[in-house]
Amino acid sequence: MWFQIEWPCSTNTIQSYARLLTSVCALVSTAAALTPLEVSGKDFVNSETKDRFQIIGVDYQPGGSSGFTSKKDPLSDADVCLRDAALMQRLGINTIRVYNLEPSLNHDKCASIFNAAGIYMILDVSNPLEGGYLDRSAPWTTYSAIYYKQVFGIIEGFKNYDNLLGFFAGNEVINEGATYQAPRYIRAVIRDMKDYIAKNSKRAIPVGYSAADIRNILMDTIHYFECDLKNSTSSRADFFGLNSYSWCGDSSYKSAGYDVLTDDFTNATIPVFFSEYGCNEVQPRVFTEVQAIYGEEMTQAFSGGLVYEWTQEDNDYGMVKINDSKTLTTLVDYDNFQKQLNKLDFERITSSNATQANVKAETCETSLIKRKSFYNSWDLPEVPSKVSDYIKNGLPNAPVGKLVSVTGTTIPQKVYDHTGKEITGIKFEVKSSYNTPSASSTSSSGSGSDSSSSSDSTSGSGSTSSSSSSTTPNAAAFNGAPSIALGGLGGFFMLLASLV
Repeated sequence: MWFQIEWPCSTNTIQSYARLLTSVCALVSTAAALTPLEVSGKDFVNSETKDRFQIIGVDYQPGGSSGFTSKKDPLSDADVCLRDAALMQRLGINTIRVYNLEPSLNHDKCASIFNAAGIYMILDVSNPLEGGYLDRSAPWTTYSAIYYKQVFGIIEGFKNYDNLLGFFAGNEVINEGATYQAPRYIRAVIRDMKDYIAKNSKRAIPVGYSAADIRNILMDTIHYFECDLKNSTSSRADFFGLNSYSWCGDSSYKSAGYDVLTDDFTNATIPVFFSEYGCNEVQPRVFTEVQAIYGEEMTQAFSGGLVYEWTQEDNDYGMVKINDSKTLTTLVDYDNFQKQLNKLDFERITSSNATQANVKAETCETSLIKRKSFYNSWDLPEVPSKVSDYIKNGLPNAPVGKLVSVTGTTIPQKVYDHTGKEITGIKFEVKSSYNTPSASSTSSSGSGSDSSSSSDSTSGSGSTSSSSSSTTPNAAAFNGAPSIALGGLGGFFMLLASLV
C-alpha cells in the first residue's frame, strides 16, 4: 500500500532531502567498494571475512616503459582504464600490476574504475625517471631522500584506495648485474615503506619484492626477505613475487620445472605468486600453465599469478592491440587465456587451508643463505635523516588520492576480435565483490558482460550491480539488504535504515 503524506515543500526542505539523498548515495558507494586484503600466514585473505584470495591477474603497462612520462602513466587516463577494465572483466581478471607511476598525477578515476570493476592493484613504487629508482649496481648512491619522494609519493597517492593490494619495493633488483649488497638495500626499502605506512596510513598495506627466476639464488632471495629480523621486524617482506617464463607452449608440470618451484615454495611463510608469467617462444600462447598454477598441487604453495602482459608492445607479449584511440583488437592470446580461466574450479581455488595461516617465520641467520655469492648479513643501512623525517611527519605537499564516483558503463571505443569481427555490447559492470572468471562470458559472444545492467551512469566505486551472477564468498554487505516496498518519506527512511 502506498501512503500519501503532505509535507511543506519549502526550498530548505527540498535542499535538506537532497543533502540526505546525497549522503545515502555516498554511503552506498563506500559500502560497495572492494574490501581491502591482508596477509595471513602464506595467504592473502579478505580483511573482514578472512576468505582466501587467489590472484588471477595481468601486468598492465600500456605503451610499455617508453609510454610512461611525468605527465602520463597507466592510471591517469580514465577513458583507457574504463575500456581495459571492461575487457578484463570479460576474462575474469581480479588483479593488475602496474610498473611505472608518477606520484604527482591524479589517479582517482582510474583507481575507482578498477575498484568498481572488482579488480585489485599491486603497484611498483619505482619509475625509470631520474631519481625514481634504486640503482642495482650501486644502491647506496640512490638510497636517498630524492628517491623516497617517489616512493612515499606513490604511497600517499594510493593508500586510500581499498582495492590497493600492495606495493613492490623492487623488481629484479637482484640479478647478475647487481652488486653484492643489493639485498640489504631492498630490505631497507621494505622497512622504510612499512614504517611510513604504519605511521601515515589508516590501514596496513602489504609490501613485497618481485624476483627474477634465477634458480641458483632464488631460495636465498626469498629466505633473505621472509626471515624474521628481531631488531627490525618491519623489514620483513609481506609477500614474494616471481617473474618466471619456464613454461613455454604446451609444456608440462615437470618439464617446465613447476614441480621444483612447488617444492621450493611449499614451506614459504609469506604469500608467493607469479608476478610475471607467459613465455612467448611458442606462439600463439596457449596458457596451459594456468591449469597447473591453479591446480591442487600448486595452490598450496602459490597464490596465483599475473600474466605478462595486457597490451601488445615491441616485445610481443600482448593480450590486446591498441590500434588507435578509438579502436582495439583482442588477440588470439586473449581468447586462449580466457578459455583456460573458464576451466578453473574457483570454489576449490579459494578454499581456506588453516595450516597456511599458522606458519611461522624463521629467524634470520647466515645458515639460511647457501651461496657464497649472495649477501648473508642483515646489517641494514641506517635511514637517511630526511627520510626519517618523512616517515615521522609524512611527505609534505604530496597529493593524496580518494575513491570517486564512476559515471558511464558503455565504452566509447570499438573492439574487434583477432578475426576482425566487431565485439558488440561490451559494458563495464559495477561489482560488489572481486571479479571472477565465468564460462558464460566468452570472447565469441556478442555481449561483453554477464550483467543485466545497462545503465550509462553509475555511482562509482560502488553502486551495486543488478546482476547476481558474480557472487563470491567475499560479497559485500549489500547483497543481503532487504527490498523495500513502501512509498513516500517513510519508505525512504526505511530504505535508509536498511542500508545503515
